[in-house]
Amino acid sequence: MKKLWLIAVILAVFLMVLPAQAADPDAILGKWWNQEKESQIEIYKSGDRYEGKIVWLKEPVYPADDKKGMAGKTKVDRENPDVSKKNDPILGLIMLWGFQYSKDNVWEDGHIYDPRDGKTYKCKMTLTSPDALDVRGFIGFSLIGKTNTWTRVK
Repeated sequence: MKKLWLIAVILAVFLMVLPAQAADPDAILGKWWNQEKESQIEIYKSGDRYEGKIVWLKEPVYPADDKKGMAGKTKVDRENPDVSKKNDPILGLIMLWGFQYSKDNVWEDGHIYDPRDGKTYKCKMTLTSPDALDVRGFIGFSLIGKTNTWTRVK
């Protein structure tokens, strides 16, 4: 009877530990649609951290009615506060960096750059399913921020 009890306890401990070990830090690797489906961001590993860059744009050139005289030209990072980067193309732009896997499908300690407004925010990402990634940009701490849900490119 004692052996049966011991086996049951070992099995219970194993089953409790198994889900914690099953999380894959590389589960976010790959291409993701932003929430508006205007761009695709490829998340990749750089050393022991995770980064992401824009690899596809729905509209890679400025529209004909562009008010800043850029109609028909390739989109550049014109809102960047760093003057030396204002002519860098949006396509290929690294917009996520510094992420480290934390636990429970959460990546933290990263930053996200929004080329639409030229601002950089602290960021954390949560994989809510194999094909859905909640990306939360914030100032200070994550209670004050905005979450977008990205979907995996199929």
